[in-house]
Amino acid sequence: MKRIVNFSAGPATLPFEVLQQVQAELLDWQGCGMSVMEMSHRDKEFMSIAQAAEADLREVAGIQANYKVLFMQGGATGQFSFIPMNLLRGKQGIDFVLTGDWGKKAAKEAARYAKVNVAASSETDKFANVPARASWKLDPGAAYVHITSNETIHGVEFAADPDTGAVPLVADMSSNILSRPFDVSKYGLIYAGAQKNIGPSGVTIVIVRDDLIGQAAANTPGIFDYKQMADNESMLNTPPCFAWYVSGLVFKWIKDNGGLKGVGERNAAKAALLYDYIDSQDFYRNPVAKADRSRMNVPFTLANPELDAEFLKGAKAAELSGLKGHRSVGGMRASLYNAMTLEGVRQLVDYMKEFARIRA
Repeated sequence: MKRIVNFSAGPATLPFEVLQQVQAELLDWQGCGMSVMEMSHRDKEFMSIAQAAEADLREVAGIQANYKVLFMQGGATGQFSFIPMNLLRGKQGIDFVLTGDWGKKAAKEAARYAKVNVAASSETDKFANVPARASWKLDPGAAYVHITSNETIHGVEFAADPDTGAVPLVADMSSNILSRPFDVSKYGLIYAGAQKNIGPSGVTIVIVRDDLIGQAAANTPGIFDYKQMADNESMLNTPPCFAWYVSGLVFKWIKDNGGLKGVGERNAAKAALLYDYIDSQDFYRNPVAKADRSRMNVPFTLANPELDAEFLKGAKAAELSGLKGHRSVGGMRASLYNAMTLEGVRQLVDYMKEFARIRA
């Protein structure tokens, strides 16, 4: 069996132990005589999988009882529309703090449903930082304030949970959810596509406070209505059963590996190893303000962009995959999600050192 070191931004590497358990249970889940992929979502076997997954997620993330946990479809991109459908609640405006392309896309979609106020943006700085909280021009009458807690493309991350007062805070946490401890109570709604830190693509986690649901716009399709989904335990239609099952195994893996505190410490060590090397020389560069650097997605450029293709070719030969930067910004990007090991990052740094030695 050949396993490469996978730095892809998503779908991303999964914990090896989880993959082994999936393999062992693939044909016969715990003696029931069928695969999870073959089960009815209404059977007691899958219901037990679903309930355990939610319970474990609530435990590892510290999700209080006054929040619903939904396992939905449509990806985080679908939530760009579902959220205003559900959370406008008769209000006319939404505040956005923009720190990268995903925030811009969310704002563009939300503008189909309400007036969007860009309360702060770092676009003039090429999204190299998080705007200082004191600079945000928030509307106290807004339905909610939207942030992207970690921008996958630009490698910018909020270092702490921001305070937006009485206006609910909504966060797209697709690329840093469960990567460190965070305070769910600071948010009205959190959403995340699974394919980075949770599981395979196909399921989207929505954590939403009780008082914010049940007031969806009249033309909201039932399948997008959080209240209807909550009332039907995320099974208003057939859910993405297999992705839900694997996500549940990942939640258990997090519990068994020190919870969010342990995960956060390992992620900090991995990021420090790579950033420290980048900062120690001139051949590679990271453009993000140090205080706002992502621990999940590390973009970097070479001093000579003409060497990009050669760098990637050599990385592939060294069995380091997924390092090409997003097409909108170019360069390189290493994604260090929870399942990436410290040894994998060491291998990348060793390769970077050798490539720089030869080509500098």
